[in-house]
Amino acid sequence: MSKSWISRMLAAGVLASSSVAAAAAPGYPVRPVKIVTPFAVGQGPDVLLRIVAEKLTATLGQQVIVENRPGASGFLAFEAGRRAAPDGYTLVHMDSYHVGTQPHLFARLPYDVRKDFDPVTPLVRNYFFVVVPAGSTWRTIGDLIAAARTKPGGVSYGSWGVASPAHLGGLLLAAATGTDMMHVPYKESAQLFQSVAVGDVSWTLGTPVSAGPVYQSGKVRFLAVAAPRRLPGYAEVPTVAQAGGPAGFEVGGWNGLFVPKGTPAELVLRLNEGIAAALEAPDVRQKLATFTYEAYAMSPRDMARLVDEEIAKWGPIIKGADIRLD
Repeated sequence: MSKSWISRMLAAGVLASSSVAAAAAPGYPVRPVKIVTPFAVGQGPDVLLRIVAEKLTATLGQQVIVENRPGASGFLAFEAGRRAAPDGYTLVHMDSYHVGTQPHLFARLPYDVRKDFDPVTPLVRNYFFVVVPAGSTWRTIGDLIAAARTKPGGVSYGSWGVASPAHLGGLLLAAATGTDMMHVPYKESAQLFQSVAVGDVSWTLGTPVSAGPVYQSGKVRFLAVAAPRRLPGYAEVPTVAQAGGPAGFEVGGWNGLFVPKGTPAELVLRLNEGIAAALEAPDVRQKLATFTYEAYAMSPRDMARLVDEEIAKWGPIIKGADIRLD
């Protein structure tokens, strides 16, 4: 971490409580550190979090424990984190859709990501593939768009729930191409991908992990990836822009860590540096690659900007579709 970077943070007032932080930093941590996550045990984000936690345990010299509190749109985990003492011993795990969409989906959100939490760092990011049946006549995204324009409402796309990444990504593509496509929500992703495989819905968004079983069995194809570049391991799959879709079209996600508001900045920086080092470890990067995740660490200040960008990005799409979850 450069001295100039820390100086800029000081100038911005991030270390306004520096005397308290300096007193708190020596010897930290002296007991286990807890990360509260809204994801269930075994889900992709939980698995990667445990990979990072194991490395961070070695770095900090104290055990880093993952506490799973799934359910209630993540509110159970976020409330536990919001109520925790701001002492560096509790972190909260969120993804970009919690951060960016929930302020627009709920009239009475029980937390405010900017007022109740301080950012530490993102962990990873990934991108979604456009998934179609193996027998689909579409060879490019241009074919998909042409079909949607020919038959407004006649092209369907599935998702694993209202306001899920697949739903919002479908809305984003429709908005970017001036088309009207029918959304079909499913209760779970396994059911969704089976329906795509047999052609009950025309397409969906998925990852090599979520769509893995039907992709590996040859029942679906990846038409394109909604990313700025082709991804390692899938070099034969073009980006949406390369496949005749709108330029710059991206649907991805990231997840990261926050701490309760008021956590001493020195502790935030200690955690930031430790997590960034963990993500740089070759064995961690290799494990992340199996999930098509890429390490995505950045400074707390840059993460704060990322949060603002995420909230601004999804507002018009959600409001335009009049989606509410309360």
